Amino acid sequence: MPKPQESAVYTHGHHESVLRSHTWRTAANSAGYLLGSLKPHMKVLDIGCGPGTITADLAALVPEGRVTGVDSAPGVLDQARATAAERGLRNVDFAVADVHALDHPDDTFCVVHAHQVLQHVGDPVRALREMHRVTRPGGLVAVRDSDYSAMTWYPLSAGMDDWLDLYLRVARANGGEPDAGRRLRSWALRAGFTDVTATSSTWTFATADERRWWSGLWADRTLASTYADRAIEGGHATREQLRAVSGAWRAWGEREDGWFAVLHGEILCRKDA
Repeated sequence: MPKPQESAVYTHGHHESVLRSHTWRTAANSAGYLLGSLKPHMKVLDIGCGPGTITADLAALVPEGRVTGVDSAPGVLDQARATAAERGLRNVDFAVADVHALDHPDDTFCVVHAHQVLQHVGDPVRALREMHRVTRPGGLVAVRDSDYSAMTWYPLSAGMDDWLDLYLRVARANGGEPDAGRRLRSWALRAGFTDVTATSSTWTFATADERRWWSGLWADRTLASTYADRAIEGGHATREQLRAVSGAWRAWGEREDGWFAVLHGEILCRKDA
């Protein structure tokens, strides 16, 4: 029987403006809810590892264990390997994988981690079942996803409202669910987990440097990434409309009173022993 294949299109792609965001992520700012559960000897699977910054942090936190980072995009794994090599980490490896059909035996990992992954997959419940399968009895599945409709900012901006409306339409047309954060607990219960701890946390961008960085990467992403291509090809926006949204991001970033919060849902699911 053939393996199931990823049925959603990754909305963002791996344009420089996307990797600018992904390489900023650390275990501290993106996986804090998990860190207290890690032990030095653990074997960890990091799904959707991207350029590997979180993966490398996890490897440093389990020095007697091992971390495997997997991603559906082969190209980005070269950057992940370089990140690990630069840090001198020897307990980490990387491979291409489909979260719906992981190439690992049952009961392999102490922890299976996925950050900003389930919002982009075609069947998040099936993905969680697969994560459950490769987790050892008593082990943890740790998932964190943003929730776009719950993102909030100040000052109000019609152009930013247009951005959110456009992003939701493009992401859903690609087969994903951009409001994944609020759905994680429900998906985990449907996947068969019975011990689920649900929490939330935020990224906040408020200083001049934070606003400049966050607004700049979204302004660039709106014009030059795979997301921009999908928006136009899918008939969701014209090039002129994308330029207007990009301009709205830059205008917000220049406001001294600008503030933006990204809400994330989080789940820690323990596999029955």
